[in-house]
Amino acid sequence: MSFSLLSAAASGEGATPAWAMLAYLVAGVFFILALRGLSSPATSRAGNRNGMIGMAIAVVTTLIMHGTNLVEIGIAIAIGAILGVTIARRIAMTAMPELVAGFHSLVGLAAVVVGLAAWLNPAAFGITDAAGQINAVSRVELGLGIAIGAITFSGSVIAFLKLSGRMSGSPIMLPGRHVINLGTLAAILVLIGLYTVSPEGGAGEGWMVIAVTALAFAIGFLLIIPIGGADMPVVVSMLNSYSGWAAAAMGFTLGNSAMIITGALVGSSGAILSYIMCRAMNRSFISVIAGGFGAAPEAGGAGAREQRPYKQGSAEDAAYMLEQAESVIIIPGYGMAVAQAQHALREMGDKLREKGVSVKYAIHPVAGRMPGHMNVLLAEASVPYDEVFELEDINSEFAQADVAFIIGANDVVNPAAKTDKSSPIYGMPVFDVDKAKQVFFIKRSMGGVGYAGVDNDVFYMNQTVMLLADAKKMVEEIVKSLD
Repeated sequence: MSFSLLSAAASGEGATPAWAMLAYLVAGVFFILALRGLSSPATSRAGNRNGMIGMAIAVVTTLIMHGTNLVEIGIAIAIGAILGVTIARRIAMTAMPELVAGFHSLVGLAAVVVGLAAWLNPAAFGITDAAGQINAVSRVELGLGIAIGAITFSGSVIAFLKLSGRMSGSPIMLPGRHVINLGTLAAILVLIGLYTVSPEGGAGEGWMVIAVTALAFAIGFLLIIPIGGADMPVVVSMLNSYSGWAAAAMGFTLGNSAMIITGALVGSSGAILSYIMCRAMNRSFISVIAGGFGAAPEAGGAGAREQRPYKQGSAEDAAYMLEQAESVIIIPGYGMAVAQAQHALREMGDKLREKGVSVKYAIHPVAGRMPGHMNVLLAEASVPYDEVFELEDINSEFAQADVAFIIGANDVVNPAAKTDKSSPIYGMPVFDVDKAKQVFFIKRSMGGVGYAGVDNDVFYMNQTVMLLADAKKMVEEIVKSLD
């Protein structure tokens, strides 16, 4: 694959020097090693280092190749560096999912801007034929790059709004959305085809390019709006894939093999991750990527609440039961992230192990708001990797567990996913916490529900004790009681 991509990248005006192609190829190898390292928490640091090395090689190579524009490039890098450092220092881990979505939108917007720049000044990009018009292959690349970039931008904006709470996480089902979506996508493809074969040049093609851009921005909104909060981690992964394909398409336009290789890696890995997550959630991959195509509308009463009796306990109650237990399984969720309780939770786990209690952490594929969100938080708190288990590896152990300790999770432990066909989370695999001898459920209050807006029968089970408080404060009080 690499050699064919390099050849394609060098086919434009002013072929890329052989040393630069080799450098980009080496950078691509480091990117592959980065993805390999990120596949496991134990090797994630090495994976990040490899990614940084690969990016450094790609950036330095590009700077050397475009040395005549170092001032402009330096200004752009400085602005980006200042913004990046500022955001990185201020952003909280709880806001990481919407930050990722926001960055995806910038990648998509950059692809649109590059595509429009190449369309307005094709000679500068070396994509013209003998008659001075944009050649057919480059028109396809421009059309696809602009379309994918625009979809990525607008879709990521909606994801950002939903993840940050500025828009409801519930699916917004537009009437006739399937017909609208398919019709819009078909119109985009037809317009790109017409643009490719159009004999006219310059302004004569302008309406086609503008129409593709406008329709692509619209379809990005339309695809993400119908997707509910429970599927948001898949959406983040999917938009990551889109941003990769947009970058790859623009890599062909710019004649930059590093962008082609990197974009293809990001696009394919994001698509694979989305597929794996859909399987883990018992969701249709086609349904999710098509904006809920084929999905049933959310039941009107899915979020209804009942006034039902429940048991409420204290930190002292929880501490006593925890230290009497032989095995405890901890299920973290987004509420843990909001309260930043991961360090206190790790301290609680350490104290329980000192008392001879077996402690394990159970991670659901969609716990949090993006893939691996809980893994990142637990790793930040130095929770040992060998104590963290995925759903399929630990779910059978709840029947033998003395205590299931739920901190800030809701949808991923909701039995409605197994019993209520009208529920928006029906069919999603969940933890079998109802089989544990004792359940402690940390929650701010009984007034709220999970991100999917569904009440949870676990709250009202005989073996469940609700610990209603801020997650961090409650765990800290439990730790004090364990001394």
